[in-house]
Amino acid sequence: MKESFFKNGQKATSQNGDVLTYFYKSGPVKARGKFVADLMQGKWVFNREDGSLWQIGHFKDNMKHGEWIRYDKTGKVEYQECFVLGKIVKK
Repeated sequence: MKESFFKNGQKATSQNGDVLTYFYKSGPVKARGKFVADLMQGKWVFNREDGSLWQIGHFKDNMKHGEWIRYDKTGKVEYQECFVLGKIVKK
């Protein structure tokens, strides 16, 4: 994936090797993770627009696969789930 930009000129996406980064229109990093052959793979980290951690999850071929943890705005775990090829296997 090549770099893309919002209409305001702010970078929307950027790829460095096999790491793809998505940005909010206001500039902060929205999400970052491994992107191979146009597919999300492995660990991805998602942030809120204020920069705080929102969730960490794993992908296999664009499907949730492995542990997913979501955090509230104070950093406390809201929920933790496990997926296999997009389907929840453990809550």
